[in-house]
Amino acid sequence: MAGTVIDGKAFAADVRGQIADHVARLKADHGVTPGLAVVLVGEDPASEVYVAAKHRQTVEVGMASFEHKLPADVPEADLFALIDQLNADPSVHGILCQFPVPDHLNERSVVARIDPAKDVDGLSVVNAGLLASGEKGLVSCTPLGCLMLLRDQIGSMSGMEAVVVGRSNLFGKPMGQLLLQENCTVTIAHSRTKDLAEVCRRADILVAAVGRAEMVQADWVKPGATVIDVGITRIPHPDKPGKTKLLGDVAYETVREVASAVTPVPGGVGPMTIACLLANTLTACCRAHGLEEPKGLTA
Repeated sequence: MAGTVIDGKAFAADVRGQIADHVARLKADHGVTPGLAVVLVGEDPASEVYVAAKHRQTVEVGMASFEHKLPADVPEADLFALIDQLNADPSVHGILCQFPVPDHLNERSVVARIDPAKDVDGLSVVNAGLLASGEKGLVSCTPLGCLMLLRDQIGSMSGMEAVVVGRSNLFGKPMGQLLLQENCTVTIAHSRTKDLAEVCRRADILVAAVGRAEMVQADWVKPGATVIDVGITRIPHPDKPGKTKLLGDVAYETVREVASAVTPVPGGVGPMTIACLLANTLTACCRAHGLEEPKGLTA
């Protein structure tokens, strides 16, 4: 029997509903409105679509949305001045700079300029360090989304063997840390791992995040495992000339016959990313005002 399809779109909608309820209570009880500022440098079409989606969903849950568009040739000093201004603004609880940025800007320097308490992308070395040491920081949105999906699907993960394929700072490392906090035994595998298929076959929880289309085949998956597919590769559509199709890192149709549950691409992990961005903004707002944090929406 085929495994359960983990519907990230429906789950993300539920998360946004919980956030909207919490935001409404914050406004009613404390007169506080969480605010998210998004900085877009240049005119990357994909980034513009993504920023528009963030703005729409921010407003839908009742938060304040602040958009700042800067020209592609903006001097670093001007970008930093804007970030400093947002750091100091009490109505802004979350700040993110949409990446990629033009080549003359350094992404790490940009992230480092953002106040870690407002770093809702969870990318700063401060937040990475807090996560690694088991303290409260802000967690990168995609791993946080995957954690929420896993908690909903599995419940307690204590004692399970988890394998994360991919070791990026953005996803693989924080995902490994989150699974450790859930008392999993964690292996982080990567391109240099010997006999990767054999390592994957040990996993009760398999998380693939390398960006190689359909790399994880059915015989890499332990029967009954839960599989989370974070990869996205865009290929020419086989049946529709001029159109493209999205593929994940997992051979979805065949893996679904083996796994107990699997996320599709698209419609699995993707919708959770913006939902978790909003959750992080809500969490940052509650912390800034010394209020109770939202339950179930943090790591």
